[in-house]
Amino acid sequence: MSDVPLDEIRLTAEIERLKSEFPKTRELYREVCALLFFRFGVTPTANRLYQLVHRGSMGTPTAVLSEFWADLREKSRVRIEHADLPEELQGAAGELVAALWKRATAAAQASLEALRVEVEQARQDAGASIAAMQGDLARTETALEQRTTALLAAQVRIHELEQAQAAAAATRGALESEVERLQQDGRERDSALAQARADFSAELDKLRAGTELAETRLQAAEKRALLEIERERTSNARLQRDLEAASKRAARAEESARAEIQSLQGQLGDLRHQAGLQEGRLETLRVAHAAQAQELDALRKQAAADGDAGGAAPLRRVHRRTGRSADIPAKPLRPARKTATRK
Repeated sequence: MSDVPLDEIRLTAEIERLKSEFPKTRELYREVCALLFFRFGVTPTANRLYQLVHRGSMGTPTAVLSEFWADLREKSRVRIEHADLPEELQGAAGELVAALWKRATAAAQASLEALRVEVEQARQDAGASIAAMQGDLARTETALEQRTTALLAAQVRIHELEQAQAAAAATRGALESEVERLQQDGRERDSALAQARADFSAELDKLRAGTELAETRLQAAEKRALLEIERERTSNARLQRDLEAASKRAARAEESARAEIQSLQGQLGDLRHQAGLQEGRLETLRVAHAAQAQELDALRKQAAADGDAGGAAPLRRVHRRTGRSADIPAKPLRPARKTATRK
């Protein structure tokens, strides 16, 4: 708040009101003199009047002030005019009444001064209360500013946390998508492994069926090829060794496929466990999956090659040795004719 006293504020407001009511300069100065002397208890001076009104020249407030004092002295005089009193008694009575008036005026001034002191004390108390209230207001404003600053900082922190939460949600969504993709890859890999195992079993069954068919045809060829029985026995022994080697290779391939399936299942479990933490291993797992797929293709090709080598090759050798198709029955052997001995 401003440091200007309340009396000055009220005085300025009253003078502004008088300016609007008394447009003439002399009347305005006269009313301001009465206002200062009777309302505020201030002895008017020419400089003070000019500072308050700011109208006319410096001679105008001086002349108006002289007239004001003359009128005030004239009005303070008491004249007692009575037809029965001598002139000397009239003057003495007037002086007595004037003295009484002065004493009454002095008493009134004293009462006014006491009232003014009380008002001043009340004003000072009010000023102290206002100062205290201003201090409280200042402390309240300081606390409010601090709380506002803290609130702004909290809002900034909340905004940062919301951004971090949004980023974390986006990262979580990406990781969940990656986990779902890895799970889908795992399911596809399981399906591929199951299909590979089924294909391997089918190939193994074909190989066994081919082996049985080869044995049947071999037995038929042995019956039809009595002349080459020793050779057929040797071929059969070799064929048996090839079949045993093929069976061993098939067994080893099956064991290797089982171990590979178990290894892949273990890797799949590790991938499901570490999908949210180690994205960097994805490329390595892809490379490992490609290598495993290549190895599985190699196992398929090896199984196919083993099947072809174990079933078809011996039959072709048998066919080449007998010189006829396995489907054509062999002619029965004729007994050798006896040659007549010439004498």
